[in-house]
Amino acid sequence: MKKYLIFFLLFFMTNMIYAQRGPNDTIRVGTLIVGTDTFIHKWLNEVLIIAKAPKWIVKKLRKDRENREAYSRLRYNVYLVYPYAVSASFILKDVDSFLNSLHSKVAKQQFKRLKEDELNRKFKNELENLSISQGQVLVKLIARQTGRPCYAIIKELKGGLNAHIFQAMALLFDNNLRNNYDPLGDDAAIEQIVQEIESSGHFEQIK
Repeated sequence: MKKYLIFFLLFFMTNMIYAQRGPNDTIRVGTLIVGTDTFIHKWLNEVLIIAKAPKWIVKKLRKDRENREAYSRLRYNVYLVYPYAVSASFILKDVDSFLNSLHSKVAKQQFKRLKEDELNRKFKNELENLSISQGQVLVKLIARQTGRPCYAIIKELKGGLNAHIFQAMALLFDNNLRNNYDPLGDDAAIEQIVQEIESSGHFEQIK
């Protein structure tokens, strides 16, 4: 199901590890100590029920709740796959640079195979555990970080036939490797979350 995504990402992933730090790591709450037990102490907002809410209010509240839940899931997915997208952008630059230094077509093909085998051993299990929605977000973020849609990158490195095959597989799971990143349009919510990550320094590269 995720073979096209695993193949593409494993070609670029490296052992770049990110540590979490910053205000997102800790949530301060009040406590109440009773004997040897410690309980969370928090005042709840007062709720006054005076009548049954009209149907349009119920629908609006339900829609608002669904939107919040959808955004929460998206935020989780962005935080989860963002490090992979950043890694991919760095690795792509290194791979391009190294390939440009090789003058033999055979040497370039050998380098690609060695890199693919190395990354497959390191990251295959992690990427296989990604859900379809997480894979969709990751494809978007790779396009953001590299400035190119995934299809164009695969075509450059593996040829048009492979790019076409991976695109066909992606479409089967409601994904599209040809999509560009649109921070002001369809991808505005993702961009907002990425800006949150980058501004908070939530991920720190360990050298």
